[in-house]
This record gives sequence, C-alpha cells and structure tokens, in this order.
Amino acid sequence: MSDESRQFLYRLLATPGVSGDEQRVQAVVQQYASSFCDSVEFDLHGNLMLAINPTSPFRVMLAGHADQIGLLVSQIDDNGFLNFQTVGGWDPQQLIGQRVQVWTDNGCVPGVISRKPIHLLEENERNTVVKFTEMWIDIGATNQEQSRKLVRVGDPVTMQMGHQELRGGAITAVALDNRVGVWTVVEALRRAKEQGAGVGVFAVSTVAEEIGLRGATTSAERIRPHVGIAVDVTHATDCPTIDRRQLGQVSLGKGPVIFRGPNMNPEVARRLRETAEGSDLKHQVAALGRAAPNDSNAIQISGHGVATGLVAIPNRYMHSAVEVCHWDDLDTAANLLAAFCVALKETDSFIPQPPQPSRQEPQ
Repeated sequence: MSDESRQFLYRLLATPGVSGDEQRVQAVVQQYASSFCDSVEFDLHGNLMLAINPTSPFRVMLAGHADQIGLLVSQIDDNGFLNFQTVGGWDPQQLIGQRVQVWTDNGCVPGVISRKPIHLLEENERNTVVKFTEMWIDIGATNQEQSRKLVRVGDPVTMQMGHQELRGGAITAVALDNRVGVWTVVEALRRAKEQGAGVGVFAVSTVAEEIGLRGATTSAERIRPHVGIAVDVTHATDCPTIDRRQLGQVSLGKGPVIFRGPNMNPEVARRLRETAEGSDLKHQVAALGRAAPNDSNAIQISGHGVATGLVAIPNRYMHSAVEVCHWDDLDTAANLLAAFCVALKETDSFIPQPPQPSRQEPQ
C-alpha cells in the first residue's frame, strides 16, 4: 500500500462528519480522487459520486458511507454548559469522560462530557445505566453568554478525532465506521482504473447512513446500477464476550467479510467469493438472515431492483470512541472489489438461477 493511500485514510479519520454534516469529509474525498476519476458529481443530498467509464451501459456502484455517529447541541444552559441529542446509536456509558469537539462555523471548540462524580451519586444512581439527560458538555465557559459566542444550537459534536496505530497492523479511531468503507471504495475505483476496467464503476461516498440509509437511497436512484456493493464494517467476534453462534467467526487481519443471505444477490456473492479465491485474497464468509442495517439494504430495492452484495471490514468495539480495524483487511477489500469490477462485462447477467441438477444417480 502506498504512503499516499495511508495518508488518505488518516485524513478521513481526522475529519468530522456527523450525519447531516458530511461536507468536510466529502472535501477530503474529492481532493484525493479528482485526479483519477472520469467524473465527479455531488447531488442535493450531499452524496459524492466518483466514476470511471460513466457512459458505459453497464454500471456497478460501490458505496461506503461518509457519516459517523455523533451528538448535536440542543441547548446552552445559564451556566454555559451544553446539553445534547445523540445522532445514531450510542451506548450512553461510552460517553462519560470523553473528550469532544464541537464543530462550529468558525472552527472547532474542545470540550468534555461529564456527569456528577461517583462520590456524589446516590446508591440507585450507581446501579443504573446513566441517561443522556444526566450528562452535559463542558467547554470551559462560565455563563451562557460566553458559550453563545462560540457555539450555536444545532452544531455537531464528535468524540476526539484522529487515529492511533496499534500492534500488528491494527488501527484505532473514533470514526472507522465507516471511513474505512469510503477509503475502500475510492481505492477500489483507483485500482480498477489502473487495471483497465471496461464497465462503468461508480464509487459513492454516501451520506446519512446512520439515520436511515438516506444517501444510498438517493444516489442509487440517480446512478441506476446493475450491480451494487456496499462496504461497511461488521462486528469482529475475536474478542471476549461475543457470541459466535449467530455472528460467526470473524477475525481482524483475516480478510474482508463476504456476506450471504436474503439481502444479497446470490450471483454477486458467488462471484465475490470466486474472485477472492482466484486472486488468492484472504476473505471470510458470514451469514445475515435479515435486511441489512446498512447501505446494501437501500441499494437492493432501488428502482426495479439491483443485484447487491455486501463486503465488510471486521471492526472491534463498533459505535465507540475506540473502534479497531486492521490495515490488511482494508487493502485486501480494495483489491477484491477492483478485481471484481475489472472482470465484469457488459453482457453479464446477475439474475438468480436455479441450481443445476446433480448428474449423480440416486443410490
């Protein structure tokens, strides 16, 4: 992997993009990708659509969502403390004691999330999960007027942005969900172009996935792909207390996860597996027996229907400030999608076919 590719992910992880406020992230993607794309388009929703061979009659859409879960300033009290709403699915216990950044029109305002100290908690409070309404953001202001000069109601808030390298190729950051998906689809597009892909490939940095798959819905309607593959994170099960009986064995560093199940077109899933095997790319397979809670859900039912796949990056501690992924899984996922796109032909059909009857005579 080139240093330029690594720096691209580092910039994505340093840039805020709470659902509904993804413009800063999209600017990073646009700056990196403009030199190798045949077309670059934004839509009214804020989706960024990058393409090679955009006029091809056969189109494949690779989608990674740019938004992250976060907070939204809902009130500034008389003492200058900020009350907040959550954007996306937070475990409230993850928030206590976190350093945060409030993203205003005039830049970043640092703060911390807290509640009253444990010494002052009543017995019933110590034994109860903290509520969001029992926490606040302290930016160091001493009154409402001071805070209002810096922050407005509706400003988005993130945990402290940035990354840290861990041992063995692991990386931790607050917004790996789903900057790794954006990184993967953009890198796959770049590699597919270098390898001579002949069909139209659209890499989409989608918005507002965390609040209802909104960006994938609108961008898929615009592109009208024949094949659509969402790239998101999935739960790594190689850490304590995770039940593998339903989630399967999913490990960091052993390759991206190719999903099978009713949200996935069986021909797409088969081709992804065959591409990985034929290219000697590490991969894992997992099952999902319901509609996926990610962009593949919206893509599959767009228009008259899209042949949809789901490729996921194993992620420990999802929806926390310390998510952990592995560099090898990202790099392999980008290679897998590039190879998949390069192998596509305009005459390919992904209409599911019944299995061929066995030629073996019954015993």
